Formats: sequence, C-alpha cells, structure tokens
Amino acid sequence: MSEVYALRRTRLRECCNAGGSAAALVTRPANVRYLAGPAPEGAVLLLSPAEDFLVCAGLPDDRGEQSRPDEALRVHVVPGTGGDPAVEAAGLAAAGDADSLAVEEHHLTVTRHRALRSVVPGLRLANVGGAVEQLRVVKDEEEISCLRIGAEIADQALGELLESILVGRTERHLALELERRLVDHGADGPAFATSVATGPNAGRPGHRPTDRRVEEGDFLSVCLGAAYRGYRCEIGRTFVIGTAPADWQIELYDLVFTAQRAGRESLVPGAACRDVDRAARQVLDSAGYAAALPALTGHGVGLEIDEDPQLTPGTMGKLDACVPVTVEPGVHLPGRGGVRIDDTLVVRPEADGGPELLTITTKELLAL
Repeated sequence: MSEVYALRRTRLRECCNAGGSAAALVTRPANVRYLAGPAPEGAVLLLSPAEDFLVCAGLPDDRGEQSRPDEALRVHVVPGTGGDPAVEAAGLAAAGDADSLAVEEHHLTVTRHRALRSVVPGLRLANVGGAVEQLRVVKDEEEISCLRIGAEIADQALGELLESILVGRTERHLALELERRLVDHGADGPAFATSVATGPNAGRPGHRPTDRRVEEGDFLSVCLGAAYRGYRCEIGRTFVIGTAPADWQIELYDLVFTAQRAGRESLVPGAACRDVDRAARQVLDSAGYAAALPALTGHGVGLEIDEDPQLTPGTMGKLDACVPVTVEPGVHLPGRGGVRIDDTLVVRPEADGGPELLTITTKELLAL
C-alpha cells in the first residue's frame, strides 16, 4: 500500500503546484487516511517540497499492519501536550522554506485558520478546495475489495436477523442487535447509525429507532452498513411482518422496486448523475408520489458514508467506472408506512458485466 499512498500524494502535490502552492496541509480525517493510511485521531498530513510529514499529538499505536500509517511517511509528534498538529505542521512548512501553504478551508474552523496565520504570518495560505475529495471518487480495486467485504458482512448480519423472531421486539433492540452482529462478523463497526422503522414509523425518512414494538402487519424498514478497514457501504430493505402483505403494501413495494431497478440499470460510465436520479424518480413521480420522495436517489460511498457523486436532480457531472454509489429510492407516507430499497453498487462498463452489485440480500417482499 505504501506505493499507492505515495502515488495519491503525488497527484495532490501536482494539483497544488498547478495552483501555485509548494506545500499542502490536509486536516480532514478521511482525506488524511486516504493519503497516509490509518492515523491517530487528530493527525494531519503535511506535503512539502523536501519531505512529507504525518503530524500527530502522540505516537501511532502498533496494533498491527492494518492500523499503522504509511511507513514511508516521517512521523512528527507535537512536543508537550495540548498542541495543535495543524499549527505544528504549518510551522514545519515555514521552516522548510515554503512560501505558500494550501489548506482545506472547508474543514478548518475560523479559530484554527487564525491560529495558522498567527504562527506563520509570512506564509501565504491558499485553498486546496475539494481536491482530495475529487481524487477519492474513483476507487482502486483494493478499495472496492474493502467495500465488497463490508457489504458481505452487512448482508450476513441482516440475513441472520431475518431468521429470528421479530414480533414484540423494539426498533431499538433490533438496531443494537444488527450493530453487534456487524462487529461479530468482522466489521470495524457500523458505517452509520442503524435505522429500524416499523409500522407508521416507516413513513418517516431518516427515522431513528424508538421503543415501538414490531406488530403483525407492519412494514419493517431497515438500513444498515458495515465499516471495514475504514470503508463504508450500506444496504436498505423493507419487509412485511406476519402473514401475506396487504394489497397496498404489495403495490407500493413493487413500485419502489421498479424505480430502484431503473436507477441501477442506469449506472454506466459516462451517465449523467442527474439522469440516474431521473430514471428512478420518474417511475415514482408518474405514480403520483412526487411529494413523498427523498431529495436524492443515491450518493457515493467510501471512507465516508456520504461522498461524491450525489445522484440528485441538480447534480452536474458524469459517472466514471470504478465509482461506488448507492441507489436508494423510497416512498414515505406519514402515519401509514413506507418502502425503501437501498443497494451499494460499483459502476462498471457493459464489457465488464455492467454495474457490480455489492449488497445481495434478496429484494423480494418477504413476509417475516
């Protein structure tokens, strides 16, 4: 991996040099991990003409290869206690004769930005913008492998839950059990807070689990994800509790399933992001559910659970191959219930079989 990290840093350095900055300071945790590997909490990365530094408040732990930063980086520990690694890194840049420093203004607080200026008043601070986030959009096969394993873990945790008795258990209990199963099967932890919504709660987008108990006839909507080696995927499924689903539940589910399939089939290299959104959205719009739809059809995933690209009506840009995204249309009917079907996929060309589905739990409307 050391060569991979070095190549990523070279690409960022070229971007900064093109903008007139000889050095760059990366502070956003996911970006630090992308460029330097696993790093201590609060660590920052300094790219300078002479040498690159991982600046930390304390020494990295040594629990194993998968938890250590890139060995090619020089680790610099902030002297004393309470020091800010970003401020220390700016001082190192100035000491290395850099005349400008590109920083992630979208991540720095005003207080931290002022602290940098006060320590190195002669150093011109520029904005690196979202350069690292853009580098992160297209994943290499090692990154996709981590997402694939995370998806397998999430599928396994969800599958085991579906085999258990659900009636009478609370949403909160089911969410906690899912998160425990994720860890049991090898995940770093949940990729985000697990959502379990039952009955009328399934009609509330973004619902957080409560003490409501599962009842016969409920829609059970579940959304979970696994983090594996820092990479995060997600899966969402909707089921019916008890015997045969009601007619309205079958109709709503079939509609969302059709919309989700349309979105998945639109994932080809070169497709406009908004066209993928449109493919799924128009199915639901035409059925009269425009007011009940979420703001987006999907989004990128990786070191963060919500990355670029965004699959929304207003998003500009096109999809590239090897970009993992979610396709997650849903219809939420307040006070009644709702359906959401959510998969993580990787954009692949038709010659390679088209979009690669990572989350494979059945999308059949099961009565549990």
